Amino acid sequence: MSARHHIDDFMRGRIIGKIEEGRKITDVAREFDIAHSVVSRLWKSFKTTGMCSGRPGGGRVRSTTPAEDRYIVLSAKRNRRTTAQQVANQFLAASGKQISRKTIARRLRGGGLYARRPVVCVPLTRQHRTARLQWCREHHVMLHSNL
Repeated sequence: MSARHHIDDFMRGRIIGKIEEGRKITDVAREFDIAHSVVSRLWKSFKTTGMCSGRPGGGRVRSTTPAEDRYIVLSAKRNRRTTAQQVANQFLAASGKQISRKTIARRLRGGGLYARRPVVCVPLTRQHRTARLQWCREHHVMLHSNL
């Protein structure tokens, strides 16, 4: 299995420029340490399309724009206690665009907001608090008397 090294647009331009100068494809391929077939295919593509830039990346189109992502994060920051579903509903009301809860959660993660659960612990009673305060006062006195 060979490693694929993508050639950036600047490098493509340099390769095309060398060939337009009158250099041979084999020499250009050797100079840039690229396979002959890659340079040949690039030159052929340039001759037919007139462009040397690569094809745009594939993949699914994002359902939200960067501006909408910022709006989602901002609306979640305004009220930190809202759930992703509530943010999705607010977004639907504001833009008329239906977005899933999962997408909202991903956009919030991208903005640095993560869902966390509060720590479950035993709530302190008044008696607990007074006993803790008394202990602190006793030990505070002992700590400062040793200095």
